[in-house]
Amino acid sequence: MRNRASFALLGALALAFSSHPALQARPVAAASVAAPAGIAPSRVVPLQGGRNFRDLGGYRTGDGRMVKWGLLYRSGSMTGLTADDYASLERRGIRVVCDLRSTAERQAEPVNWPHALPRVLADDYVMDNGQFLPKGDPRNFTADQVRGAMASSYPRLLTQFNSQYQRMFGELLAGHAPLAFNCSAGKDRTGIGAALILTALGVPRETVIGDYMLSNQTLDPAKLMGGKAMANSPFAALPPEALKLLVGVDRSYIEAAFAVIDVHQGGAMGYLRDELGLGGGEIQRLRGLYLTRRLSS
Repeated sequence: MRNRASFALLGALALAFSSHPALQARPVAAASVAAPAGIAPSRVVPLQGGRNFRDLGGYRTGDGRMVKWGLLYRSGSMTGLTADDYASLERRGIRVVCDLRSTAERQAEPVNWPHALPRVLADDYVMDNGQFLPKGDPRNFTADQVRGAMASSYPRLLTQFNSQYQRMFGELLAGHAPLAFNCSAGKDRTGIGAALILTALGVPRETVIGDYMLSNQTLDPAKLMGGKAMANSPFAALPPEALKLLVGVDRSYIEAAFAVIDVHQGGAMGYLRDELGLGGGEIQRLRGLYLTRRLSS
């Protein structure tokens, strides 16, 4: 429970802020968090300059409810968004963006939000891209070596970005949605974040993994490697099959993260409680805010 005290304080502050009389008359109620009217549900959000921008809505939970559309978005870098894209996201009412990218990534691919700004939350840090690769000359790496290195990196990502995932859940608990969260590719740091959210909402494991694997269909490797954040990257020296596993996703990667979660005392719910501060009350609130009501029998 090493993180519960700090997260509890964060959650309390966020909830107090959301209910301040200068902002609204009363605290956010579950029924008040809803996507703007007229937004058509779509797994892949149609953006001209988007990178792996997806809606987490529509997934069924184990108890028969469904994740609401238009409230939870996952993405890669938003540096390529056009004026029309910004207008589209403004219509979607995105209030908060949790940007998981490093300082250098944000500097290389800035996001120039127009006047109607969402609140952007980001931390300054240095990203060690070497953790995603084996040791040695990238030109000689095999696909199996890269697959193993990528899978080994995921438990470290769970730990490294724990505080940022805590903050993201604090925003969600406060009802600050629609919310988007992103990294550069929208598949690793973002993929773990999406898996944590869907798990907390009660979405079955195979569905969660299925959402993670969609990045192989929705992320354009050429555009990713051509981005400024990848300039002078050693990744470009990889053989084609090895590069494919680096810029894509593999089931073994997210399963390596779940292996850490599952061996925690109490399994996934114990992990969410102890590492992210999501006890029974917080889980109930999240599900009340971001899931539809149960279908009548």
